[in-house]
Amino acid sequence: MKNLLPTLAILLFTNLILSQSGTVTGTVKDYNQNPLYGVNVTLQNTTKGTQTNENGYFEINTLEKGNYILSVSHIGFKTKEIPISVTNNQTLELEPIILYEGNEILNEVVIQGERRNKFSRKKTAYVAKLPLKDIENTQVYSTVTNEILKSQIVTNFDDALKNATGVEQLWTSTGRGGDGAGYYSLRGFSVQPQLVNGLPGLTNGTINPANIERIEVLKGPSATLFGNAVSSYGGLINVVTKKPYVGTGGELSFTSGTYGLNQIVGDFNTALSKKDNLYFRLNTAYTTEQSFQDAGFRTSFFIAPSLSYRVNNRLSFSFYGEITQAEQTNPTFLFLNRSAPTVASNLNELNYNNKLSFTSNDLTLQNPTQNYRIEMDYKISDTWQSQTLLSKSFTSTKGYYSYLFDFGILEGNTYSRFINRQNANTQTTDIQQNFIGDFNIGALRNRMVVGIDYFNQTQTDNSTGYAFYGNVTPDGNLNGDNPFTPDVEDDLFPLSTSGVDAVLASQGVANIKSKYHIYSVYVSDVINFTDNFSAMMGIRLDHFDNEGDLSDSDDDFNQTTFSPKLGLLYQPIKDKLSVFGNYQNGFTNVAPQLVGNPDDGPQTLKTFDPEQANQLEFGIKTNLFNNRLNATISYYDIKVKDRVITDPSSPFNRIQGGEVVSKGFEIEINANPIKGLNIRAGYSNNDSETTKSDNTEILNRRPLEAGPETLYNFWANYEFQDGKLDGFGIGLGFNGASERLAINYASTGEFILPSYTIANATVFYQADKYRIGLKLNNAFNKEYYKGWTTINPQQPRALLANISYLF
Repeated sequence: MKNLLPTLAILLFTNLILSQSGTVTGTVKDYNQNPLYGVNVTLQNTTKGTQTNENGYFEINTLEKGNYILSVSHIGFKTKEIPISVTNNQTLELEPIILYEGNEILNEVVIQGERRNKFSRKKTAYVAKLPLKDIENTQVYSTVTNEILKSQIVTNFDDALKNATGVEQLWTSTGRGGDGAGYYSLRGFSVQPQLVNGLPGLTNGTINPANIERIEVLKGPSATLFGNAVSSYGGLINVVTKKPYVGTGGELSFTSGTYGLNQIVGDFNTALSKKDNLYFRLNTAYTTEQSFQDAGFRTSFFIAPSLSYRVNNRLSFSFYGEITQAEQTNPTFLFLNRSAPTVASNLNELNYNNKLSFTSNDLTLQNPTQNYRIEMDYKISDTWQSQTLLSKSFTSTKGYYSYLFDFGILEGNTYSRFINRQNANTQTTDIQQNFIGDFNIGALRNRMVVGIDYFNQTQTDNSTGYAFYGNVTPDGNLNGDNPFTPDVEDDLFPLSTSGVDAVLASQGVANIKSKYHIYSVYVSDVINFTDNFSAMMGIRLDHFDNEGDLSDSDDDFNQTTFSPKLGLLYQPIKDKLSVFGNYQNGFTNVAPQLVGNPDDGPQTLKTFDPEQANQLEFGIKTNLFNNRLNATISYYDIKVKDRVITDPSSPFNRIQGGEVVSKGFEIEINANPIKGLNIRAGYSNNDSETTKSDNTEILNRRPLEAGPETLYNFWANYEFQDGKLDGFGIGLGFNGASERLAINYASTGEFILPSYTIANATVFYQADKYRIGLKLNNAFNKEYYKGWTTINPQQPRALLANISYLF
């Protein structure tokens, strides 16, 4: 009895306290009255918060009496703030809260909730320039999430893109001026990653993955919304960076591996002022890595500050910066002859020793890069939002760039080496003003973006010409003037940079500065005729003003073009299954050319229309079993026309008649069949051909930029959920490609790089505050190559170890 009385007193006191507290409950829905899962619901200036369940329901209890501001935020929606008043012994039931779709610059993460399908991101505000679910978007795109990058212990951008269906590296980043970033094949056409958060973001080197939240690969011509400066006929690559969030935390990670890899990555987020909704995030990385070859390295330091400031519930600002300092030797490329047959037609005949770099660590390139973006968002009303964007990029190259070229006239498999001193930079400015609406006209829902865009690019090139720097053989045997072999006695080609400068002394130095401007207006509208049937329509008016070389007015020209698009989508099962078809357009500006027989008098300057690419595509998308199975299956047909060729009736005239056809199908699956298991798989097949051309060298042949016909990728990651193995996990997968044509011309014949399948695996332990993992790349030590009129050896087996601490 003595023990019972204190216990009863405690229970009575506790009940009295709880009975004097209040509770707030409610549901959160979207514009169509569909419940929203995982919405962040918090009380400002308190630690109280929760997330909505699958029915959109939330409950926050044990609240003291008082007045609060309830903040409701969700990725892809505009944040809503609701004043509430809580009294003792009260359960405050709110009316259903409706969130309107908006941008995604603030409050991306408030409370970390569990995502079932971690390899799938099914909503974005960038692909359509307005918030749109993947299942209701008529365009196909592939998303590589940050979760899959962590699962695979990814340390470079090239490995990250191996998870994107239908994407294959053509050649790695060279670091040279103008086009030094990596090239990738996408739906039969080459593309470079030149878009960051939906805005131009250039680089002469490789992109650091430390600041990547996800990668979005848009498929097919996309000029209607993004123009032709940052996209190709195959699509475009958009990198979405990490952004500030409400809260304080971060991560510190260290990765070490084979071939001298050491990488330190830091991520820190904090509130500079909770009262003023001012949040700051800093991502940084320092990486050093050597080559598997006898020479070669890369060192880089990367820092990315970002800031978000919400002035009030209508007005917000954000700033993102990315600054990189990198130094590297340019990768080893063997450039094949494009006009005459080589002695070797395959790797076996070439007898290539891929452990040789034919370079020196004294011959390096420096690639500093800066990208800055400022965004202002203003909520005009519940249905309209203004978005003002400014981006500036600066990238430069200084140092020595060399390549090996097969002239086809030297004895045996002999390559001549050429080298120059790079001194070039590129600067871009982009200004956009978008008005984004979500409104009804009668019974028709419209989600519209209306925008204007100004883009400027200026390039400066003060590089030297290329000088001959000795001959080499791919097998490494000496042939008398190999400058990178210690046995060479002749000091004509010393390894030091001073020796290189002596060789380059006879070369001229370029003095070229070129500039162009693009002025654009675009509009795109997603119209819901019913809840299940919608259309996406858009058009762009684009004016290209080329100043060319500023010292030569003869290359000035301008062009104006329209770029339309149309897509139809029907959902037999709302938000679970959609059938779609689309027409998309891309274009390229074409410079005027001189025509006429020079023997008959002065030639005249003939102007041309922009080159056009048109895609027809249809397919299905799924979002089944409560987001556990996302799949996209599509077939596309792209025709590029109006390429400038020689007039068949006159060798002195040029006409628009060239054509390239690229068609194929793609399958991508993201699945979470059981708790803890995430799977990603992709398969693509592409058939490309030059169908019309005056150049018989390429007519009726597969373009080299098309890459392999078949690509496939697979990754599965499983983490034990309970028991003694709770927190332990394994991951395994593979990626591969069919054989590719490195050379495919009538006069040269074919040089075929063989097919490959590369297996990778990882084991890890995940705790609340830390993660430890081991990763084995190229587990079976496969020797394989990539190339685009080139031969570029890939890394052999490599082991990586990672430890990460979260705070």
